[in-house]
Amino acid sequence: MSEDQNRMTTIEVDTAFLKSKRGILKVAEMVTLFVALVCFAAASRPKYSITATVLEFVITSLLLLLYVFKLNKRLTFFFWPLIDVFNSAFAAVYFIVLSLLALTTYTVTGTLVGGIVGLLSAGLLCVDCFMLFKNITFNKPRSEIQRQDNQ
Repeated sequence: MSEDQNRMTTIEVDTAFLKSKRGILKVAEMVTLFVALVCFAAASRPKYSITATVLEFVITSLLLLLYVFKLNKRLTFFFWPLIDVFNSAFAAVYFIVLSLLALTTYTVTGTLVGGIVGLLSAGLLCVDCFMLFKNITFNKPRSEIQRQDNQ
């Protein structure tokens, strides 16, 4: 057997990312999304609110894992900060609409609280989008941008 076949691949864990501004923001997004999910699920309606919240929670979790395990450095065929910006922007707009709809048509307290927490989550997504977009410049090499992302 060759040495390449025997060599085990190691996954680096970036604990510094979790302590950075972006890491704390991602964790806060996940917490607010989870609270909104629990509120919408406890109210048992509307189904689209539950589905959208679950979807965004999963996407945010995957992006967090991508950054924590430094998979963005191995999977270089995507420009991950730009994907994260688009996700944050679209999710923020969607959660603003979803939360306002939940606030105006609530019949159960869980829907009201879910709408309020959804607006909080939309605010965090807007901040995340702004911070990422501020760091992205298209005239810098990827290595410089990824170094900025970890700060």
